[in-house]
Amino acid sequence: MAIINEADKTIVEELERASVRLQKVREAIGKIIFGQTEAIELTLTAILSGGHALLVGAPGLAKTKLATSLGRVLGLDEKRVQFTPDLMPADILGSEVLDESESGRRQFRFVPGPVFCQLLMADEINRASPRTQSALLQAMQEHHVTVAGVRHDVPRPFHVLATQNPIEQEGTYPLPEAQLDRFLFEIDVPYPPLDAERRMLFATTGTAEEAAEPVLSTSDLLATQRLVRLIPVGEQVADAILKLVRSARPGPESDEFINKNVAWGPSPRASQALMLGARARALLDSRLSPSVDDVLALAGPVFKHRMALSFTARADGHTIESVIERLKSTIG
Repeated sequence: MAIINEADKTIVEELERASVRLQKVREAIGKIIFGQTEAIELTLTAILSGGHALLVGAPGLAKTKLATSLGRVLGLDEKRVQFTPDLMPADILGSEVLDESESGRRQFRFVPGPVFCQLLMADEINRASPRTQSALLQAMQEHHVTVAGVRHDVPRPFHVLATQNPIEQEGTYPLPEAQLDRFLFEIDVPYPPLDAERRMLFATTGTAEEAAEPVLSTSDLLATQRLVRLIPVGEQVADAILKLVRSARPGPESDEFINKNVAWGPSPRASQALMLGARARALLDSRLSPSVDDVLALAGPVFKHRMALSFTARADGHTIESVIERLKSTIG
């Protein structure tokens, strides 16, 4: 008979309390965003994991509203940047300006940009040039930026929720691979189903529109993120993560199909994303530990932006989604 010590009992109690709070978060978001249950769940999972998310979908599908509503419900200091072709890195990070005192002494003063917040909404990120997109790299990975050789820390928690229009649309730039790898998930935002669009139609065209209300505080969110990292992960789940990620890379551990059709595969960040995401997903579902099903459910959002097909694969009609499904089928 297993003996539960006091420390484990405390963690279980904290997990149960966190699960109740997160249910209230979902209910609050559901009153604002209609018909995007999966996108809401994945975005929440990314934030609970301490990561960033890339929301991909056509204009008008409430991607921006989802991000701003989440910021308010989670009690985060939020700022928004509209990415445009003429946006410069200094417009995001900030810059140094020359000040002159009354005595005539001159010195540089750092004026922080919008990146110094807890939730940065990068709207239509692929409309800016790759140079400007890359301005976020250091902040997303290391939680600080360097301007004129001086380090400036961003607040904690720090999350980037970026929206992206389909790359086939005019006036868009592909995100650099290093930038994509910093996003924990790529989340598809589809058109809403009929009943959800009907509810949205009446809810948003009346005299008053419901606004998001804060449910968590910053300290609550930080505590929940720390709790996610304490959730135990079984060896079977860890083995499934490693098998899935390593078999997606061309090389001796992969089969002939992958070596032929995949140009490059996911980095070790994919393993980290699956491990943290599976823990966070279990907490959202009020479970005390993740399962292999959590890993399989998150494989698409984790892999889609971390893999590229070969020319042969595209010529044969394969897609990233079909390759990921094939990989998932190998996990028992």
